Amino acid sequence: MFNCKNGDDVIRAVKEHNISFVQFWFVDILGTLKSFQVTPKELEAAFEEGMGFDGSSILGFTRIEESDMVAYPDATTFQICSWRPSDRPVARMFCDIKNPDGTPYEGDPRYILRKLIEKAAQKGYTYYVGPELEFFLFTDSNNPQAIDSGGYFDAPPLDMGNDVRREIIFALEKMGVDVEYSHHEVAPSQHEIDLRYSEALRMADIAMTYKVVVKEIARKHGYYATFMPKPLFGENGSGMHVHQSLFKNGKNAFFDANDPHNLSSEARSYIAGLLKHAKEYTCITNQWVNSYKRLLPGYEAPVYVAWAQCNRSSLIRVPMYKPGKEQATRIELRSPDPAANPYLCFAATLGAGLEGIEKGYELPAAVEENIFAMETEDLTAKGIESLPGSLHEAVEHLEQSELMKGILGDHMHSNFVNNKRIEWDEYRTHVSEFELRKYLPIL
Repeated sequence: MFNCKNGDDVIRAVKEHNISFVQFWFVDILGTLKSFQVTPKELEAAFEEGMGFDGSSILGFTRIEESDMVAYPDATTFQICSWRPSDRPVARMFCDIKNPDGTPYEGDPRYILRKLIEKAAQKGYTYYVGPELEFFLFTDSNNPQAIDSGGYFDAPPLDMGNDVRREIIFALEKMGVDVEYSHHEVAPSQHEIDLRYSEALRMADIAMTYKVVVKEIARKHGYYATFMPKPLFGENGSGMHVHQSLFKNGKNAFFDANDPHNLSSEARSYIAGLLKHAKEYTCITNQWVNSYKRLLPGYEAPVYVAWAQCNRSSLIRVPMYKPGKEQATRIELRSPDPAANPYLCFAATLGAGLEGIEKGYELPAAVEENIFAMETEDLTAKGIESLPGSLHEAVEHLEQSELMKGILGDHMHSNFVNNKRIEWDEYRTHVSEFELRKYLPIL
């Protein structure tokens, strides 16, 4: 575990630990990890001048006639890759992507999140998040065959992934990632490892690191780990519940001892912003066709735009306040899934919450009843709307959202929308096995 503050710290650490290569990490618009390796002798120049690469080959980055991009390593993210051999180890750093003239590249997801964090900072806020990324372990990548039949909180022998999770946690801790606990989830072969909350940009980097470590450790055990939202029919899908809070002057800005729910006016307006703009950011938090196979009633995934304290059928849950735990006051957004781009996910939700605070949105009444059991008339009477039911519907809301366009920027917004439209067209023109089995014998 390292705590480097600048390039000189990194160069010293590389020499002291006999690092063979340093991987430069960044992500494309969909959150797919990209990397290239540099040798230690190139590090000094990389910190001063960055490392150039062809941006036209990265999804959503830039056109071929303006393809030069420069990756500048962030020294504070330097860590040794814990899953690699300890002899002549390999390290990694996340990068900020810039144009050749040194200006930030507007298509870099890390830059987009940083902009929102800076906007919050101008108002005196620090944005903290704590995501819960669920995943499945299968026998291989071509067939979703579970390795166990365990359920929620089951222990071995029903839980066959206990040793895998154990090694994942050790690997994460070696890289400076704080883990709170882990367990078997509801579906067969489904698992969750909860990470201690952190400042949003660091947590987005951690989320990407988490995904890599989970997949690499699973592969060492002969399994395939997937963050696909809904790989098994009839079983719960994988979510990424995002706990979030704002701090000001070292204190939790969401806490108010005089409110019945212990929520400050800022927290109430923040939640209202998330509710009001939920349809607009759902394409970002749930970016795949498969994401909407998870967002269905009956599988513990939120579908309805409402909030509550105890009710897990609502989009937003406010965990119960415990006396003396004011700093832990937070809201839990339950719709995102772990296949989202974490940088854009955190940026979009922060932006929606800040909009609520800026405009003074009024928070509707909490809904503590089981929304899944309500009839259509009840939902209408309470003014409870549904999240988009498909990627197509979600793209429509994202495209029309001026708020999301402002958060993402014109370049990212248009590229993201176009990419999702292409995915939807590929899906809707595909003839599935379901259609062949159902219709071919009778039509």
